[in-house]
Amino acid sequence: MRPARWPNCRSWSKPASARSKANRLPHHLMPRREITSFSNPTIKALRSLRDKKHRQRERRFLAEGLRLLTDARESGRVPEVLVKAAHSKGGRDPHPLLDALEQAVEAAGGDIIETTPDILSKITGKDNPQGVAGAFAEWDTTLDGVDREAAPIWLVAQALRDPGNLGTMLRTGDAVGAGGLILIDDCADPFGVEAVRASMGAIFTQKLVRARWEEFLPWLREGDGQLVAASLREAVPYRGAPYASPCFVMVGNESQGLPEEYEAECDLRVTMPMRGRADSLNAAVAAAVLSYEVLASLDG
Repeated sequence: MRPARWPNCRSWSKPASARSKANRLPHHLMPRREITSFSNPTIKALRSLRDKKHRQRERRFLAEGLRLLTDARESGRVPEVLVKAAHSKGGRDPHPLLDALEQAVEAAGGDIIETTPDILSKITGKDNPQGVAGAFAEWDTTLDGVDREAAPIWLVAQALRDPGNLGTMLRTGDAVGAGGLILIDDCADPFGVEAVRASMGAIFTQKLVRARWEEFLPWLREGDGQLVAASLREAVPYRGAPYASPCFVMVGNESQGLPEEYEAECDLRVTMPMRGRADSLNAAVAAAVLSYEVLASLDG
């Protein structure tokens, strides 16, 4: 049994990978619960997932909004706990995507909780919550099992500290058909509320990896893979550069950029012209510009 701080969250008694259909309760024994108290221990437990310390201890995170949760469901990930704002009779019409989500949660043995909009706001930390939120178990983010040949482009971020930038890079990766995002060294928490929101669902569609540089570089050199970074050191123009698949597009920390020794390991260093007073682009923007150039080159 899970410690008392997670009361009534039946599906949290074990990690998602450890639960089996044989251990799940039949649907008729898992009624939907209504919670209307801010002091309810389950509400407090869900709300605590906004805090990094609690989130990392429980290895669970929050995602909000029907679009994000639908992306999760369609990618094969279902929340262990689904929380939705209850509406009065004659209120919101049934939504087929919400119905499908609820059915998926029930089929997976998860919990469905109805609560008030104010309590949902407390859980998500938003004044205007989107009506539904889910608590998900984190998944494996190691290099083990990564298939570098699964996509022609991969994004790599080193010491990226802004969760908005991290989420944007996930979203960019989804847009360009990248295999995923590899986070090097001490990056922002990809499962934090801000990063998940900024990803616009790409947290569920992109492969996510976390590794130290001393793990990543030997792994990269074990097989095919071109490491590319924007740089001013012995760089060539990013337009028309000799990109090769699979191409690993790397950006550095927002304020410090890439360490010199990391740049030295790159197979290709490119430069992007700055026509105004700015001396560089935002890290996530630079990754997007470079990724589309790589995509155009490889497609051509």
